[in-house]
Amino acid sequence: MVTNEKKEMLIDKNTKVVILKGGISDESKVSESTARSVANALRERGLQVLEITVKQENLPNLATELRGLKPDVIFNALHGGIGENGVIQGLLETLKVPYTHSGVSASSIAMNKSISKKVFLSQNLPVIKGILIKNANLCEEIPIKPPFVIKPNNGGSSVGVSFFNNMDEFNAITGKLDKATDYLLEKYIPGRELSVSVLNNEPLTVTDIITDKWYSYEAKYSPGGSIHRLPADIPKKVFEHCMDCAVEAHNSLGCRGVSRTDFRWDEEKGIEGLCILEINTQPGMTETSLVPEQARHRGIEFSELCLKLLTDASCNK
Repeated sequence: MVTNEKKEMLIDKNTKVVILKGGISDESKVSESTARSVANALRERGLQVLEITVKQENLPNLATELRGLKPDVIFNALHGGIGENGVIQGLLETLKVPYTHSGVSASSIAMNKSISKKVFLSQNLPVIKGILIKNANLCEEIPIKPPFVIKPNNGGSSVGVSFFNNMDEFNAITGKLDKATDYLLEKYIPGRELSVSVLNNEPLTVTDIITDKWYSYEAKYSPGGSIHRLPADIPKKVFEHCMDCAVEAHNSLGCRGVSRTDFRWDEEKGIEGLCILEINTQPGMTETSLVPEQARHRGIEFSELCLKLLTDASCNK
């Protein structure tokens, strides 16, 4: 009989931790920042920490390099691309080295916005109406009226996101879409950007993200690019619904460790105006990141947060 009982790793000063950082996606710089913060925190706790920068050049030999280092646990600090879509997770499963964050299945589904939305819908979670555009093929009639948003279906950190107020604006860029990329086209929802981190199946709090325009890459990672108000000053029912939805989204995909679910809330519609934008299984751990802020709000300092992720590390997720 197979059981899914979760056993915590024993972490002490003899534990050898390897941090994977960099990667080959547009989010490599964010990954470097995450890794730097995590490495400093774990070294302060007296752990043995080694870092591997994942690049196109060393990918063929990554398994050999990891075997040579013989780590007790891998801290996956990669963002986007192969570090977040199940590929690296599959490699680590093959090596049978415990690793942080979600496993192959949860990672790959979460990274595919279209598929994850279908899972959320099956659980009666609120999502935004949208369609998948495969290979930039726009031959079919678009069943959504503008304004709308288009984003890479497997992207992250708001890279490649565009807004359109009318069809003329949209038609002007259709010829510039990458033919090798699938896109998600969604109805634009006015309102506020909310976010909830879930740590080991427990929601931390709701953050209200305030920006001049929208929560772009620059707003996420530049100092002063956005204001984070936590806990969010929103009605109690909406706050609780946000927290519940984040936990359900986390569990519906089988996420592990920490995840972050982002929402759009049209406050004029009350609780009915809340929709899930996406779930992130490798949320940032930089100085401006939401997860460390929310953890600190709950009395969990950054180094303790990193240790919690290490104790949850495992294979066979």
